[in-house]
Amino acid sequence: MVGGGQLARMTHQAAISLGQSLRVLAAGENESAGLVAGEVVYGHHTDLEALRSFARGVDVLTFDHEHVPGEHLLTLAMEGVVVRPGPGALAFAQNKLLMRERMAAHDFPGPAFAEVSDVDDVLKFGEAHSWPVVLKAATGGYDGRGVWMVDSPADARGLVPELLDAGTSLLVEEKVAMRRELSALVARSPFGQGAAWPVVETVQSNGINTEVLAPAPGLTARRTQEAQDLALRIATELDVVGVLAVELFETDGGLLVNELAMRPHNSGHWTMDGSRTSQFEQHLRAVLDYPLGVTELLSPTVMANVLGAPETPAMRPDERLHHLFARFPDARVHLYGKGERPGRKLGHVNMLGPLTDELRQRARLASHWLSHAEWLDGYQIH
Repeated sequence: MVGGGQLARMTHQAAISLGQSLRVLAAGENESAGLVAGEVVYGHHTDLEALRSFARGVDVLTFDHEHVPGEHLLTLAMEGVVVRPGPGALAFAQNKLLMRERMAAHDFPGPAFAEVSDVDDVLKFGEAHSWPVVLKAATGGYDGRGVWMVDSPADARGLVPELLDAGTSLLVEEKVAMRRELSALVARSPFGQGAAWPVVETVQSNGINTEVLAPAPGLTARRTQEAQDLALRIATELDVVGVLAVELFETDGGLLVNELAMRPHNSGHWTMDGSRTSQFEQHLRAVLDYPLGVTELLSPTVMANVLGAPETPAMRPDERLHHLFARFPDARVHLYGKGERPGRKLGHVNMLGPLTDELRQRARLASHWLSHAEWLDGYQIH
């Protein structure tokens, strides 16, 4: 697996139970997966020679992020490396403009969009589709980075030339009036077998996913089937191998595709405790062309991300964990072994049970405590 972050760390955990050895390409010594994986190679994902050396002798090359240059992946594939998902598929997760064009060409539902070559493109788009509009970097953005809300022509004139001058490739999209955000997580094998988990609701704060509700509350069986079928059709059309997360907007008019991720995804962390097969095991099954696992729900689950506090607490992480388990012994905690800094994803907590306000509050309290060492809303340690 190229990338040494938390997704590789959790994939390593799944590999152990399958009797497999996961080789990890990590950029530095203290990366999350590099602290636990049995075979760690240090090198950068933009270095073709490092990738070549890393891939030598492996059965399958896969990824915990989408940032490996496409030309490097094509070179590796032409040299006989089994790359899953392949470079042809991964390009649509790497470049949002390519993704939008491909989705539109095959009538997959999505917001109106346009390529941006100069500020006039944004001005014309805003005039046609009304303000505000959403400006996006075509490549490189994640967790809210590379996305700008442009409220007016004056804002566009100030922002767009600056971004273009900095070499940022851009597209503009209409701002969608949505009810909520959903995620349809599926997997597909080289054999063509597909599997879909229950559709979930994702809750965002400042562009970062903070909470996942599995399954999405109040989502009808018909809409669930529609989302799963849409995600499986996209996986087939793009020839995706592995896990695919299709982020969706639920609107009054139906579902719209927001973005794609071709790897285990934050919206699927709940599967580690709430599903018969976790997304990490399923990704391995898919890229190794094993028969896929059952995706049925074991229990409704709330997942809450543990995000770094503005200031690192004096209380050590193991002390925080001790107090958390004393208060919430049913919490399923997954920590990533990462250094703490503001807003950084340090782990997640899964709480299983009916999706009540109380369960959601318990998950929020647990995740906040693990990063801040303080209880929310007047809760105290007793």
